[in-house]
Amino acid sequence: MTIKALCITEDPDRPTVATFIGMHRAGIDLAVVCPQQHYRHDELIDAGLKTIPIEFRGRYDSKAIHLLREELDKGKYDILHILGNRALQNGLIATRGMHIRIVVYRGIVGNVSFFNPISWMRVLNPRIDRIICVADAIRKYFLQMRPKFLRISSKRLVTIHKGHSLDWYTSSPANLQEFGIPKEAFVVGCVATYRPRKGIEVLVEAMADLPDDWNVHLILIGDMASPKLDQKISRSSSADRIHRVGYVKDATPLTAACDVFVMPSIKREGLARSVIEAMAYRIPTIVTNCGGSPELVIDGVTGFVVPIKNPDAINSSIRRMYKDPDMRRRMGESARQRIDSTFRIQDTIDKTIALYRSVLSQ
Repeated sequence: MTIKALCITEDPDRPTVATFIGMHRAGIDLAVVCPQQHYRHDELIDAGLKTIPIEFRGRYDSKAIHLLREELDKGKYDILHILGNRALQNGLIATRGMHIRIVVYRGIVGNVSFFNPISWMRVLNPRIDRIICVADAIRKYFLQMRPKFLRISSKRLVTIHKGHSLDWYTSSPANLQEFGIPKEAFVVGCVATYRPRKGIEVLVEAMADLPDDWNVHLILIGDMASPKLDQKISRSSSADRIHRVGYVKDATPLTAACDVFVMPSIKREGLARSVIEAMAYRIPTIVTNCGGSPELVIDGVTGFVVPIKNPDAINSSIRRMYKDPDMRRRMGESARQRIDSTFRIQDTIDKTIALYRSVLSQ
């Protein structure tokens, strides 16, 4: 029997688009609700997928709910697969009284509570058949929530890592001199959208006390606008070696030009795409033992895993990598091999199809 699925994504990143295309090619009759103006939208069209122009402008969007219910009635879908909180809340309203399986994606640890009504209107809703956790850390969080008698059944929680392909990462390293970084500098990189939970201030603090003659520079890539971060950098003894370049559409050429990549998250980390991209470019990584990061980085093999909120541990790891170029090369090669063997896009496609079949077999 052909499975008919309607997928909703508010941010169709490359792994998500590749998963949908791969499932379509494998025989799933799949349509996608996504922003028509998104730069990856045309990839879905070119691959032969049907796309539907429904935008969710808030937690409750009556127009979007009406259009979605209309599409579900007309399309006779077996599965509604939802990525994104606004889409989830509206999608659950739109499917009231309908016989359809619901699969949702969860990309971060935490921020869910049995005592928060909004959580019940989203990921805790009992009408959800499966929750796809992008990391084991997310699944474990759900299984350890209290009170115990309200916990989600383990059968509803499935870990499926977002897969990647090394073929996606072929960009040449960017010239970082245009950002004020000397040609011979040892460059520490970080790609993120600023949020307190990302721990960027901890990384800034870790840059202090590095020897002046080491010429170590930090490049912060992404929207890092924050008065708190401004103040932290201005007070740093390494302020002249910290460079913010703002948002860029494709950060991978900048990542590829770094010597070391750091993700200093302090809570709720999922499976950071920027860490995977760095590993794919053979860049050794330093991550905290937060969320799914230790599932990506093997401590001492592909990089270092350090405690959260510990600038000294990050500083020490940067020092070790600076002093040992051979170790950096070994770690970089191991990191790339790990992405190729353990985080493959084809595995994501196969596991998602298997999940669909499992849900429909009940």
